[in-house]
Amino acid sequence: MENLAIKGKLALAPLAGYTNLAYRSIMKEWGADLVFSEMVSAKGLVYESAKTWELTAIDEAEHPLAIQIFGGDLEAMVKAAMMIDQQTTADIIDINMGCPVRKVLKAEGGCFLLSDPKRIETLVREIVKHVQKPVSVKMRAGISHQTINAVANAQAIERAGASFITIHGRTQSDMYAGKVRLDYIKAVKEAVTIPVIGNGDIKSVEDAHTMLEETKVDMIMVGRGSLGNPWLIRDLAHYLKGLPIPPPPTPFEKVKMCKHHFDRLLSIKPLHQALLEMRSLAAWYVKGINHSKDFRKQLHEITGKEQLFNLLDNLLAQQ
Repeated sequence: MENLAIKGKLALAPLAGYTNLAYRSIMKEWGADLVFSEMVSAKGLVYESAKTWELTAIDEAEHPLAIQIFGGDLEAMVKAAMMIDQQTTADIIDINMGCPVRKVLKAEGGCFLLSDPKRIETLVREIVKHVQKPVSVKMRAGISHQTINAVANAQAIERAGASFITIHGRTQSDMYAGKVRLDYIKAVKEAVTIPVIGNGDIKSVEDAHTMLEETKVDMIMVGRGSLGNPWLIRDLAHYLKGLPIPPPPTPFEKVKMCKHHFDRLLSIKPLHQALLEMRSLAAWYVKGINHSKDFRKQLHEITGKEQLFNLLDNLLAQQ
């Protein structure tokens, strides 16, 4: 994907509630080649919602970066794409056709669009026509396993002028259950000539190797596997460059990184918002550490930075 000034094969997925500027910049430092924003409501941008526009904040060190928009209203999607094109330094505008949650489906966004290749083609074509930045699409394989139309949708996306496609090898009805279907991803890769990124269930170097070997995708994308685990990004980056895989992190390294992540959050969010997010993230960071179960129970009681850091230090003292 060097024609898009993307060097390397490792992308960080858009994760609602997580992949803000702090999260992305950390994963970039650990080896991600391309990062995606949280999904951004097209109508929220058009209606000038300050909360929505906050999601488009970008740091210079993050490039290349894609801002992902969602929605089903053609006019709003085109307007939002134009606003991102003209008012942000994002490198890519990504269209969400993969979110399976009810809130997004009600807005006729995400997976809702997957049942209609013609509508998909019109939407992508109109956005491509009105912006200068490259346009991409992140999608799932279909609504259900009985209605798989990933190839038809991918071909519609290519005809419309998209620069690349990301395919998650699950359906909307799967949500996040079951195993990712690599055959769905492979079928899309074989059906189009634009680059394809494979996504779903990459939680180890072995998973990445299997996806690359079986599907021949141009890049791999990591999502939930990166939660509290920048070492996965590091290991995948090493693997993709043919470098030795470093040893796994120690409890001390996990705690140190958790604190660093919280400080990054505090640099972009008020304390109460940073704490809310860290309650979830800290639980991921301490996964696998002895006595982490008790730690997770106490997480919901923290009200400040000092309390969180003391809790983490106490966990280390029990090792």
